[in-house]
Amino acid sequence: MSTLVEDNPAKHRFEILIDDALAGFTAYLARGEVLVFTHTEVDRSFQGKGVGSALMRETLDQIRARGTKVVPQCPFMAAFIDKHPEYADLVADLP
Repeated sequence: MSTLVEDNPAKHRFEILIDDALAGFTAYLARGEVLVFTHTEVDRSFQGKGVGSALMRETLDQIRARGTKVVPQCPFMAAFIDKHPEYADLVADLP
């Protein structure tokens, strides 16, 4: 099984593809150097398989590599960051 998380700027979201199928996404609004995450969705057929966590981890790793910050308005992302304090340094206040 191949997994890929990539930014889709045209749709303002990071997408997770599993075997080339869209398994889920986390949507954002760009506010300068900050991405405000508003909603995360995992396809029903992929729920309960760690897809949401993989999407969060890879999305946040890519944001860290860019040197940008996040505002986790999405409850799923906020809960993920609470459970994984190694990502807390990426959280910014709204500009």
